[in-house]
Amino acid sequence: MVMSARIWKFGDDIDTDVLAPGRYMTAPIATLAAHCLENVRPEFAASVKQGDIVAAGANFGAGSSREQAVEALKYLGVVAIVAKSFAGIFYRNAINLGLPVLECAEADLLADGSMASLDIGSGKLQIAGHAEPVECTPIPDFLMAIIADGGLVTHLEKRFAGETAS
Repeated sequence: MVMSARIWKFGDDIDTDVLAPGRYMTAPIATLAAHCLENVRPEFAASVKQGDIVAAGANFGAGSSREQAVEALKYLGVVAIVAKSFAGIFYRNAINLGLPVLECAEADLLADGSMASLDIGSGKLQIAGHAEPVECTPIPDFLMAIIADGGLVTHLEKRFAGETAS
């Protein structure tokens, strides 16, 4: 799966409270998503486009285990996150909800606003105007199967119905 998109760059320790602010947790997803990342990039929710990629430093998704942080990003159209590292629960929530998350030791090389093509299968991120791709750790096949099915619930429903080979 290859996708071309704008990169939204963030630093280290972007936590779930910034992705899904607590004071909006009981609101509908549209309201919650409208406040996603507003404390670090007030323009993000209104400006991000379907198909864009979030890039970040270390420890993306730290904090509480709220899966709404992933839901807000997906609702806004983010199709993948590339970061130096992820908080474990956030990583699993992203996979469970069908959002590709790739660890990338070279995430610091990514520039905000750059256009890039991401090959999720190989983990190669080709930045427009650069000869060599940035190498990310590919997502293991068994997790890619979950993502391809749109998340864990759909994956398990298909599996129990005998529709997947996993």
